[in-house]
Amino acid sequence: MKILLFGKNGQVGWELQRSLLPLGDLIALDRNSPKLCGDLTNIKGIAETIQKVAPDIIVNAAAYINVDKAEKEQNLACTINTEAPSIMANEAKKLNAWFVHYSTDYVFDGNGNNLKKECYPTAPLNVYGRTKRDGEQLISTSNCHHLIFRTSWVYGAHGNNFIRTMLRLGKERDSLKIVNDQIGTPTGAELLADITAHALRTALKHPDVSGLYHLAATGYTSWHAYAHLIFKIAQEFSFELKIQPDQLMSIPSNEFPTLAKRPLNSRLNTQKLQATFNINLPSWETPVRRTVTEILNRNS
Repeated sequence: MKILLFGKNGQVGWELQRSLLPLGDLIALDRNSPKLCGDLTNIKGIAETIQKVAPDIIVNAAAYINVDKAEKEQNLACTINTEAPSIMANEAKKLNAWFVHYSTDYVFDGNGNNLKKECYPTAPLNVYGRTKRDGEQLISTSNCHHLIFRTSWVYGAHGNNFIRTMLRLGKERDSLKIVNDQIGTPTGAELLADITAHALRTALKHPDVSGLYHLAATGYTSWHAYAHLIFKIAQEFSFELKIQPDQLMSIPSNEFPTLAKRPLNSRLNTQKLQATFNINLPSWETPVRRTVTEILNRNS
């Protein structure tokens, strides 16, 4: 079994290098890989790499993820998030290989307070969400065997994310304003990687599971409550914080304008994933605590 992984140095790609190893021979690439092309802006190079490696499984953990910058770099975001995954899917179809791809809650408009199912209509509010939605659709129409995992609020012990940003700002500032009306589920890269490997084991035996799934931890929170938990854990470890609990102020999104509009409701219904692959997903708080602890221990 040969596995080709794109985006090895991202948060999810880093964890996938661990979780995919037991499945077969893993070739992991990033944009700077010297012998094979892992740069998703090089569409021709990506196709040639897949043809040369001829993998049984292609996993794409690379993406254009700067949500605000995508508003100004629409062509680049489209190349990385739409065109490159489409090429990967088409090459997977030719090889009769499986293709794994990660998408986002930002494909929805964020209306209401319900948990979004896979079948709900998409209506992205920004360029990033649109390019990810378009990538999903092209993968689906390629008719390759595929697993598309929509997820939300990804973090990990490796790479830049909300946890690391809060720990840095909490050490530098004596007050912070965090939005309280965007609701979603922090989801660990480690969980995404482990579920990916588990799902692939099932998919290799049961091709009918090919399709789109929502993959996130259970429960939901606001960015403000998420930050509060991070600081609470940091205090338990005697991490030096400048900010005090009563100086973590909650504000609505309209008081924190950004170039790209964010969905207010990012809750994802994961019942399809849990039923298909016979798994239970953890509550979001426990793995967040574990990751904050790991980061603090590394920095101590």
